[in-house]
Amino acid sequence: MDFSLNEEQRHWQSEARKFAAEVLRPASVARDQIEGGFEPWDWDIIEAGSKLGFRTLAVSKEWGGPGADFVSQAIVMAELAKGDSAMSKAFSQNWKWSHLMSMACTDDQKNRFLKPFLADHRYVMGRGITEPNAGSDNRMPPEDDPKSGYRVRATQDGRDWVLNGEKCFIANGSVGSLFFVDTRSNPDVNIKLGGTLFMVPKGTPGFRIGKVFNKRGWRFYQNAELIFENCRLPPENIVGAVGTGSVKAGKGDTTGGDIFGDLELAANALGVCDDAVEMGMAYARSAKRAGKYLIEHQLVALRIHEMHMLTEALRSFVLRTAWQHDAGEHSANAGFVMNYSTDIIQRVTRLNMQVHGVEGCMMNSRADKLVRDAMVWTHLAGDTVQRIKILKRLK
Repeated sequence: MDFSLNEEQRHWQSEARKFAAEVLRPASVARDQIEGGFEPWDWDIIEAGSKLGFRTLAVSKEWGGPGADFVSQAIVMAELAKGDSAMSKAFSQNWKWSHLMSMACTDDQKNRFLKPFLADHRYVMGRGITEPNAGSDNRMPPEDDPKSGYRVRATQDGRDWVLNGEKCFIANGSVGSLFFVDTRSNPDVNIKLGGTLFMVPKGTPGFRIGKVFNKRGWRFYQNAELIFENCRLPPENIVGAVGTGSVKAGKGDTTGGDIFGDLELAANALGVCDDAVEMGMAYARSAKRAGKYLIEHQLVALRIHEMHMLTEALRSFVLRTAWQHDAGEHSANAGFVMNYSTDIIQRVTRLNMQVHGVEGCMMNSRADKLVRDAMVWTHLAGDTVQRIKILKRLK
């Protein structure tokens, strides 16, 4: 097997590595420490990265984008995450919906929404799934319970559809120009038959942004409430067809999940682990205890070894899964690699803090930040529910 990167993949890796080192990392800790929901966001960073292609990376060449393959996308996510995990996610969140547009949207929808996305460096997208009273049953709804799943109601009124309800913790919520919103269009059947996905641009009458959440980790990355009060949409804004459930940003995945979203989280985690390993190694080689460098103490050396080992295992899993996606071989690995990354990022970032000792929790703000960012993985993409879904399909 040939594990080398091709010229295009090396190009994207180099561009992302340079941008992370020169733009993201210098701003990372300072923006993380700004109090208040919207304030950590920086449009200048988004615009600078967009001009290099990081916002539109997954848009096909047919529609004027870079058309980067999955391996390139995974590499860029990891490199950007070494600079700042939340900033990396602010860019890659748009790739997810680029994949969805490519897979499920009509040419008319692409002309109305994809072309403006390509033209505006400050155009970002999100998806409204999570609700205050609808949690994991959105991801694994009981087949015989029409009351489980989305509660945002979509009701037909003449030719139009009217949305009412609330979404919460929505990615890019306070800054997005376009949202894909999952709704309940038929309350009498289960969500797989009674759900419909709509495209809702900002400025639509009856649609507004509510609370912007101030989080422990990923503080640059914006999450907010989406509120719909008699929000009227034409049928041309429906993705797919009425009653087709939750349209995913990928296809052919045996877990039934979002193949890009799972890879996205795992690749981002890889970048955080790379950052933690480099931090831990640099500190262990420069700081002394009991008259010798930390790396010369057996306990510290064992921690550094474990960090390297776990990170390299995650790298292999991420790149293998990305390669499989490019080859059209979608399997349970998409879900496995996300679940695996959730465990690995917790372990590696905590080991880094242990290597730093007292400095890790009292003085080194970046070591602390990596641990706080890693905590976010335990709340992402229905991690526990996904494990159950994969197990059922493997029986």
